[in-house]
Amino acid sequence: MAYQPFDLTGKVALVTGGNRGIGLGMASALAQAGSDIVIWGSNAERNQAAEAKLLEHGVRVKAQTVDVSQEDQVREGMEEAVAAMGRLDSVIANAGVGYGAPSFIEMKTETYRKTLAVNLDGVFFTFREACRHMAERAKSGDPGGSIVGVASLAAIEGAARNQAYAATKGGVISMMKSVAVEHARYGVRANAILPGWIATDMTQGAQDNPAFAEKVIPRVPARRWGQPADFGGIAVYLASDASSYHSGDTFVIDGAYSIF
Repeated sequence: MAYQPFDLTGKVALVTGGNRGIGLGMASALAQAGSDIVIWGSNAERNQAAEAKLLEHGVRVKAQTVDVSQEDQVREGMEEAVAAMGRLDSVIANAGVGYGAPSFIEMKTETYRKTLAVNLDGVFFTFREACRHMAERAKSGDPGGSIVGVASLAAIEGAARNQAYAATKGGVISMMKSVAVEHARYGVRANAILPGWIATDMTQGAQDNPAFAEKVIPRVPARRWGQPADFGGIAVYLASDASSYHSGDTFVIDGAYSIF
């Protein structure tokens, strides 16, 4: 039989924040590789539009309106997804917000709390429920699974005026490593993805800023903004059997920006 590690037929992947941006880019690639897809998003209209696009790839798709900052919604959403799809092989915690401030000393506590609620609490709730499902499967004789947290370069570089955001993304990496160690016994692997400057709704302000285009993007060795589709390959790899022994790692996807 030919070596086909990236064939995801029969697998199911859940992507939070999967109705646009990086999340939809990953979900689209996973679907094209044969995986059935569950997407979570807090906007029902965007969910419906994304679901229609994903269905074009001929796989099963389920869109759920879930606010990951709400523990009950995450728990109920995970239970509903498993009931509808039969299983979850990969769970990608991608949902996030990018609140900043004019300066650190002007950052409001409300901004800090709102950022943590989605970017860190939401990942914690999502990881915990995903691991619960995968551990239960393993105990029933069906081990395996992939947990992925979408962090940011802000986790490992100084992000001025974005201390709350940076703190949450650093937390995602630490949480992922803990999951990787504790749940390896169930065949579950955990990794993190660190995007650089990616053209999404979150970075629209920077995209529209001429100074940013003149001074920052030219410093990216790839000489362009990253696109959501640039995350398709890593998503498929981490969901596939090709990464069955790859756990506890961080994947920087930034066009070589961070090393230049």
